[in-house]
Amino acid sequence: MDGNGDGLAMSESISEQVVSLVGQSVDEQRLLDTATLLVGIPSPTGNAGAVADRLAELLSGEGFAVERPVTGHPKSPAVVARFDTGKPGRVLQFNGHLDTVHLPFVPPRIEDGVMYGSGVSDMKGGVAAAVEAMRIVRDGDLLSSGGVMLTAHDLHEAPWGDGTQVNTLIAEGFTGDGVLLPEYHCHNCPVVGRGQAMFQVRVARDGEPCHEVLGGIEQPSVISAGAQLIGRFSALDRELEQLTHPLAGRESLFVGQVHSGEIFNQSPVELVLEGTRRWLPGNTFDTVRQEFESILSEVADATGTTICADFTESRGAYEVDQDDPLVRSFQAAVAGVSGEALPVGAKPFVDDGNAFVALGGVPAITHGPAALGAHTVNEECQVAELVRVASVYALSAIAFCQAGTVEEDA
Repeated sequence: MDGNGDGLAMSESISEQVVSLVGQSVDEQRLLDTATLLVGIPSPTGNAGAVADRLAELLSGEGFAVERPVTGHPKSPAVVARFDTGKPGRVLQFNGHLDTVHLPFVPPRIEDGVMYGSGVSDMKGGVAAAVEAMRIVRDGDLLSSGGVMLTAHDLHEAPWGDGTQVNTLIAEGFTGDGVLLPEYHCHNCPVVGRGQAMFQVRVARDGEPCHEVLGGIEQPSVISAGAQLIGRFSALDRELEQLTHPLAGRESLFVGQVHSGEIFNQSPVELVLEGTRRWLPGNTFDTVRQEFESILSEVADATGTTICADFTESRGAYEVDQDDPLVRSFQAAVAGVSGEALPVGAKPFVDDGNAFVALGGVPAITHGPAALGAHTVNEECQVAELVRVASVYALSAIAFCQAGTVEEDA
């Protein structure tokens, strides 16, 4: 397998007839009605209960088997919907988050073939496309074995969410044999992703803020200590340039914010700096945290300050075998819809796919519409992109579920 779609196993191939049938089966108006329903319900992270309830009602009303596991978040239980052929085989999971970043709500509207509104890009439009894919394979009786499962949840968007709801879904066994996630990433087939931690470091000294000429200059300087920290972080980042992956790039340590002081001639008592640490598959959160904390301890000892930090893992690093049946099935689906498979590559950001691979041992691919404006009040997505994703997801399920039983993969 060269990662460009050549050498697809016959079991993951998709006939032109099936591709055509799926394309004709996408009900664009039904898809847009679903997207409008989801986008039309405000769901800032931590408060996605109303939209989750409405999605569950929709799916249950259409005859899908629906569960509502609490998964540690009773304010918004997760949604789990299944279509099972009743025949042994692989299960393809579609996973999406229903929460949105905390910005002013923008109601849904469609103009000139483009849908607008809060969450249409990230990622209610993608969830609606996944729902449409489930309908297509069920109503067309297009799966020869196995089944499809859709999971939807809250607590995704940082800093308001911590990812624990999807982590609990994984821990409680709500996983398929492969996962597709309709985030706004579509230019490659991401088979590798770096891990990420966010940090906030607080450098402090004893006492109160004071004028520089009234003893301030005699105090341990939190700004000087912060400068030393930044210097050490920069030196480490230069070392990390040597740790590379052919697809994912390099490890990094990045400082994006520094805050201290109230006035130019006052000695402050605290400095805060924030940033990210990203690492490659093969490295671990515990290792990078120990390295980070060692630097803090050394600088604190050298400067007479107290340094503490919140060093929080967003997601771990992961890598999926390019010859995995999920990759082959997905690439066959993309080729069927677009004429050629995608180049393999890396995912630049972290998402719930990292968790499915790292925590659940389940291969995951992030692929969604070419949407714009994520994390802004100007989210937009072409209707044609939602239709395309629905077709790709349905065809991926057909290829993945027909390709053999789980036992045959072992």
